[in-house]
Amino acid sequence: MSFASEPDSVLGTASFSKPPAATKVNPESRPARVAALIEDFASTAAERDKKGGTAKRERDLIRESGLLGLIVSEELGGAGSNLSEALTITRQMAQADSALAHLFAFHHFMLATLQLFGPKAQWAPLFERTARQRMFWGNTLNPLDRTTVIAPGSNGAHLVNGTKSFCSGATDSDMLIVSALTPGDARFVVAAIPTSRPGITIHDDWDNIGQRQTDSGRVSFNNVMVMEDEILRQPGPLGSPFATLRSCLGQLILTNIYIGIAEGALAQAVRYATELARPWFASRVENVSEDPYILHNFGEYWVEIAGAGALTERAQQLFQAAFDLGDAVTPALRGEAAVAIATAKVASSRAALNVSSRIFEVLGARATAGRLGLDRFWRNARTHTLHDPVDYKLREIGAWSLGGKLPEPSFYS
Repeated sequence: MSFASEPDSVLGTASFSKPPAATKVNPESRPARVAALIEDFASTAAERDKKGGTAKRERDLIRESGLLGLIVSEELGGAGSNLSEALTITRQMAQADSALAHLFAFHHFMLATLQLFGPKAQWAPLFERTARQRMFWGNTLNPLDRTTVIAPGSNGAHLVNGTKSFCSGATDSDMLIVSALTPGDARFVVAAIPTSRPGITIHDDWDNIGQRQTDSGRVSFNNVMVMEDEILRQPGPLGSPFATLRSCLGQLILTNIYIGIAEGALAQAVRYATELARPWFASRVENVSEDPYILHNFGEYWVEIAGAGALTERAQQLFQAAFDLGDAVTPALRGEAAVAIATAKVASSRAALNVSSRIFEVLGARATAGRLGLDRFWRNARTHTLHDPVDYKLREIGAWSLGGKLPEPSFYS
């Protein structure tokens, strides 16, 4: 197959018609910037959840905030922070809107993929462009979709064909991480390409009960050209102990989203209980805050979230320490972080599902009113916690606790 012209590689001379970069947010002002974003998101979260679709306005606010360059070094024009802060902001954002938290986190997930799967000479220019041009990254990697293939084209290019599902953040993105299989080879090829590349079709078909504004529908590839220098080959997917940290980060992202959902549900329950809830007639108290059963339940919610949160913070510290070692990270250190993350993932999944469901037991029937949108916390948790089965995390933890066996690195462990 021949082509009249070839697309510029993302490492080549391609130009993007983006507005000038936002003013860099220094560490001292960052908390206020994040808080302002979250307050804005919270004010429309319930309404936007009902509408679904792409949160274009809110995505642009994230662009303008300067936070898309959070983990980009100052040398490359970014904020010079780390993944741990990105995860903390994800957790805070999920308290208000777990869909936008998901998009924010997956943007950084894709950037980290560049670092983990490719050499600095390959990812540094993309980091610089991300900060300077406020590029939003989307995901089309889904390793469970194995029908997308990559084959040689002409003039040194490759062609990608097939469809990927659960492509979070692909809509309104500027860049994509895509994976495909070479026929006859079980290993994935992973590349970074512009979303505007001819042959890419993003389908508006995400219609699930939760995470309704994550734009997690399908993306199709029809003879999409991928240049050799866009492929992340060294060390490539799971190609070194450092590269296997990608799955740890993915699990830690989900863990922080789940904790944020639980914390957000509890915060809304407290607000409703103190402002709108009525005591049950048999309690013989004047205020719900005096009802011993309500106090007991809120105490249980608090303990469950606090425990899961502490496990998450420990796992996050272990992950960041391992990530900072780069190629010096050992399988043992990677495994220790993976066990801690799996433990936190189980606890946070349970906390998100339990708290977001049980708050209605103490808030009463009026709290189920559609205008309040309190059900979105459970719907988001229920949808998101099905990403990969918690039972398999428990199996890994059991193998570690019983026999000291470390989790075997994969795209999900």
